[in-house]
Amino acid sequence: MIKRQAQIEIAQLLEEFPAVGVLGPRQVGKTTLAAAIAANALPEPIYLDLETPSEVAKLKEPESYFELHKGRLVILDEIQRVPELFQILRGVIDRRRKEGLRTGQFLILGSASLDLLRQSSESLAGRIAYKELTGLTVAEVEHKTTNDLDRLWLRGGFPDSFLAKSDEASLRWRLNFINTYLERDVPQLGPRIPAITLRNLWTMLAHNQGGQLNIAQLGNNLDVAATTAKRYVELLEDLLLIRTLRPWSGNVGKRLVKVPKVYIRDSGITHALLNLTTLDDLLGHPVVGASWEGFVLESLLSCLPIGVTPWFYRTSAGAEIDLVIEKNSKEKYAIEIKRSLAPSVSKGFHLGCEDLKATKRFIVYPGKERFPVTKEISAISIIDMMNELKAGQ
Repeated sequence: MIKRQAQIEIAQLLEEFPAVGVLGPRQVGKTTLAAAIAANALPEPIYLDLETPSEVAKLKEPESYFELHKGRLVILDEIQRVPELFQILRGVIDRRRKEGLRTGQFLILGSASLDLLRQSSESLAGRIAYKELTGLTVAEVEHKTTNDLDRLWLRGGFPDSFLAKSDEASLRWRLNFINTYLERDVPQLGPRIPAITLRNLWTMLAHNQGGQLNIAQLGNNLDVAATTAKRYVELLEDLLLIRTLRPWSGNVGKRLVKVPKVYIRDSGITHALLNLTTLDDLLGHPVVGASWEGFVLESLLSCLPIGVTPWFYRTSAGAEIDLVIEKNSKEKYAIEIKRSLAPSVSKGFHLGCEDLKATKRFIVYPGKERFPVTKEISAISIIDMMNELKAGQ
C-alpha cells in the first residue's frame, strides 16, 4: 500500500478538532486512508459505510448509537448520503465538550465538496476541520527513473489505475470508473443529467485541457442553455473531478484576462476520455503539453497551506504565467510548467513577473537537477517545487 502524505496531517487534525472531514472523489483512497488511521488508534474505531443499508440501519437512533460508542473514533464514510446527521453530530459534539471530551470523535469521508461543506459548515462551524485527498502525487510515488514519473502522468493518481498490471488494464479501470460515475454516482449526488450529455462535456473539457472556460460555446456544443452548461460544469467541480483556476485579480494597472482556466484534475481520466492508452499515444497527441501542465499543477496545489489561493496571470498585451502563488505579503511565486529537459520561458513570462513583482521565479520541468535558466529564474523538479511551497508552513 502506498502511504499517503495526508495521513499524518489528518491524524494531527483529529488531535485538535472533534470532527475531521476528508473530501475527495470516489476511488481516490479515502476509505483505505481511514483504515490506516484506524489501525493506529486505540480503542478500535467504529467504521460505518453509509451506502450500505445495514450500516445506515445502525443509525436509526443515532444519538443513542454515538453515546454507546463514546470514547471511540467513529468513521462515517460517504456521509453525503445521510446529510441529516450533521445536525445530530453538532449536538453530540457540544454535549461531549461539556464533559471534557473535545477532540478525535468523528472522521467524516465525503465524495462531494460544495454540498458537504455547506451542510457541515451550517451545523459544525468551529467543530470540524477539512482535508482534501487528491490522487497520488509525485511525492507519494517513489520514482527513481523518468519512466516512473511518466507512468503516474499517463495513468493518473487513482491508486487502482496507477497500480494496474499494464497500461491496458489501467485504461480499462479508468473507462469503467467514468461509466460508473456517469451512470450511477452523478444521478445519486446531483440533478438528473443524461449520461451521454455529461460524457460529451467531460470529453470536450479533455480536448480543451488547461484552456479558458467558454460556457457559451460549451452550451452550444451540448445544445443546452449557457446556464445549464454552467450548472453541469459546477457539478463536475463539486465532485472534485475538474478544477477551475482563477485569473489574477490584483490591481496591476493592466488589462487582465478575466475568464478562468479549466482542467480535468486527474491526468489519467483526461487520457482515458481521449482514448490514449500508452505513453507513445500521449506524446503524439496535441493535448500533451496541456496534460503535463495539469498533472504538475495538481501535485503543486496539493501541498499548499490552507488559505493560499492559486492563480494564473494573463493580460491582453501577452504577459502570461501558468501559476501564481502568493504565500504571504512578501513572497510571490511565478511558476511556468514545461515538458522539456531544456526548458525556457517566453517574453510573456518575463513581462508577467515584472507586472506582479514576483519574488521567486521557477520553471517546473520533468528532470531532477536544479539549475539556473537566467539570473532570476531556476529550473526545478516537481518534488523540489513542492518542497519549496511547503517550506515555512
